[in-house]
Amino acid sequence: MNLFYNPLIEGDTFDLDEKESRHVVRVLRMVPGDKVILVDGKGGWYEGIVEKSDPRRCRIKIHSHTPDYQPLPFDLHVAISPTKSMERFEWFLEKATEIGITEITPLLCHRTERKQLNPARLERIIISAMKQSMRAYKPFLNEPEKIADFLSHDYSGTLGIAHCMPSSRTGITDLEFSEKNVLMVGPEGDFTGEEVDMAINAGYQPFHLGNSRLRTETAGIYLATAVQILSCKQ
Repeated sequence: MNLFYNPLIEGDTFDLDEKESRHVVRVLRMVPGDKVILVDGKGGWYEGIVEKSDPRRCRIKIHSHTPDYQPLPFDLHVAISPTKSMERFEWFLEKATEIGITEITPLLCHRTERKQLNPARLERIIISAMKQSMRAYKPFLNEPEKIADFLSHDYSGTLGIAHCMPSSRTGITDLEFSEKNVLMVGPEGDFTGEEVDMAINAGYQPFHLGNSRLRTETAGIYLATAVQILSCKQ
């Protein structure tokens, strides 16, 4: 089944934009009567058929709408430092979206080597991963934020900061995840001691991800996977 995304789906019929229309007609060679699925990234799941196979404005006849389709049983907000290699950060966004994540904040720390991002490209990667994994919810990508500004927000739920310093004696399996979880991952050189202290003073529990030293993007995927598994057990 082919899945398409648009955040503004409404009514019994819907016209895909030109890019998606070309993909339907020129690439997939779909014709009237072929089945499609639309998602709005906000939980809406729409099933329908191609009514008009126009490469400029392909019209979809919607037969059914399921709101809140397969939501995650938790909120997971990962604040993660962008990696020097953009390809690695994009890989994190793709895989975290497939595994299950609700919000991402690029975190600018003292040792962060990449300060500039291309939000439009990152959004395309997230949307593509959402469609690939047949999800109806699109993770929200925040603007990059300095760590001090991020810590000033009044987040609730399970708050944690993963770091590699010896002072972190709590493992991720010792955390009690809740309906809302906000977890921080540092840059390739890790957080500074001052940044960890700032997080602890803001109510974040320090924890580690085992004895191995993980790349930033691997640590981010580790978190997403662990929360998915551990939340199901609680």
